Amino acid sequence: MNMERQILEEIFVFVGLMATLGCFTKIILAVISRRRSELKDGARGTIDEMAQRLARIEQAVDATAVEVERISEAQRFTTKLLVEKGHQGAPEASRARVVTPH
Repeated sequence: MNMERQILEEIFVFVGLMATLGCFTKIILAVISRRRSELKDGARGTIDEMAQRLARIEQAVDATAVEVERISEAQRFTTKLLVEKGHQGAPEASRARVVTPH
């Protein structure tokens, strides 16, 4: 009878330890699950922020491209005026050696 009681006590201890281990496992999994959902929500916010930032960068690049095109058009116009003005000058000037910057 003493042996049966000892086996019964060991079974109760084993069941108690397994129940405790199961509870701790459930708590840990609940914490991990909550953190994952918070990270997913945070990631969505981060993705939205990145999309907005990329849109602003795209607008800035487009504005810069327009300005560069305006500057190049002004450069072409200025060059055209200088060439026309140079051709209207004295005939000796056209025979002179012209040094162009590179």
